[in-house]
Amino acid sequence: MTMPLASGHPKQGKAITVAVVEDDATTRNSLVELLRRTRGFRCVYAGASGEDALAQLPKLQPEVVLMDIHLPGMSGVECAGRLKDLLPETQILMLTVFEDSETIFNALQAGASGYLLKRTEPLEVLKAIEDILQGGAPLSSQIARKVIQAFRTPRPNAPPDTRLTRREEEILACLSEGYADKEIADHLGITIPTVRTHLTHIYKKLHVQSRTEAVVKSALGRGRVVPTKPGV
Repeated sequence: MTMPLASGHPKQGKAITVAVVEDDATTRNSLVELLRRTRGFRCVYAGASGEDALAQLPKLQPEVVLMDIHLPGMSGVECAGRLKDLLPETQILMLTVFEDSETIFNALQAGASGYLLKRTEPLEVLKAIEDILQGGAPLSSQIARKVIQAFRTPRPNAPPDTRLTRREEEILACLSEGYADKEIADHLGITIPTVRTHLTHIYKKLHVQSRTEAVVKSALGRGRVVPTKPGV
């Protein structure tokens, strides 16, 4: 089921446009109502399936998508990956009941920029939407460790721009120890916006790295040879 457009309260400047993809009607309606009643936010879509979201969201181009990680039919992880290809500038926050590190990590590889637990307080949901547009996103210590491991595992034909810089490695190491953004900034002597910029780069590299690996595996599975150098 797709809900008609719902506008939030007007404010000076542009309201943040948000889409909600959630199959549980109670949760979906609560999020829509929260956005509708909050100045500075505008819900442009509310749907219950990944298939419908893929059909509708490219036309609406929301700035942020709140995506249930476990959807019927196409999963939220798969939908996030396909949606990110269609709307590379759109930020995707996964909604999950439990902090399932493996599934959340897969969602980050697919193109999501963070996640929210469904029990998150309404004000924190709004703050997370604002933060993600500034480069912030929640990343638990367990998931940060998985990200570090992913970059330490060699990938066939991985382009140089998918490797972590020394500073990005330092930030991930801090996250893996449970540091918050402000603590990382203080520890490394940089600003919070700089920390968030590095986090944005890490998410992009993780997604590109994942896509590169998938292409290589697909090619090898079809028996094609993937050259390591031009002309080889």
